[in-house]
Amino acid sequence: MPLMRTSNPAFGGNAFQTRYGGAIDASARMTLSGTVNKTGILLLCVMATASWTWYLFTQSQDMSAVAPYMMLGVFGGFILAMVTIFKKQWAPVTAPMYALCEGLFLGGISAVFDAKYHGIAFQAICLTFGTLIALLLAYSSGLIRATRKFQIGVMAATGGIALFYLFQMVMGFFHVQFMTINGSGPLSIGISVVIVIVAALNLVLDFALIEQGVNAGAPKYMEWYGGFALLVTLVWLYLEILRLLTKINQRQ
Repeated sequence: MPLMRTSNPAFGGNAFQTRYGGAIDASARMTLSGTVNKTGILLLCVMATASWTWYLFTQSQDMSAVAPYMMLGVFGGFILAMVTIFKKQWAPVTAPMYALCEGLFLGGISAVFDAKYHGIAFQAICLTFGTLIALLLAYSSGLIRATRKFQIGVMAATGGIALFYLFQMVMGFFHVQFMTINGSGPLSIGISVVIVIVAALNLVLDFALIEQGVNAGAPKYMEWYGGFALLVTLVWLYLEILRLLTKINQRQ
């Protein structure tokens, strides 16, 4: 199987290019079950801190009560993600810390949106994990295969989305808004649907890269790294689904 690349930055570059083979004892190698377990632990970390910021906002109904924690989550999560990507062997420590930071942000932003559109956060969570399970089953059964063409298509689409967001951010400094795209009109909702689909398809590439790491006999710490990489995609997918649901609710 040729080495695959993915648009997930955590799996970019040389994530699994080394063929470890027999150089590592079997008990110290990355396993699929181990990666699943580590991913579960990371999700619990996210839920723990998300519950905290959710509670703070629901008790106060004041954005200022959670804003500092959300900012810590954004910037702390970004720094820890970069450290984890460049120092994969630190993943057993940095990946849980990243998950805790992401939880601070996700809990706060989810509570804010849920206060305006009751139940929207739960809907977004269900859709995110439903998508994860559906794609995992499709990948495991061979219904979806991470072929070279599939890989290139998803990477190109993800890169286009990243440039689109970057352009919007730069134009925002000049107070230029794209209401047609960011509003609640049919075009805006259509664009969000496409972005959600692209984010979901990144999960397929993540599954393939984790499978490749297991087959390559990667060291045990790569289980944490694989879980971290999946979490990066899941956070993106959740935020995009939350955004899509918000646009739909605004039309009602």
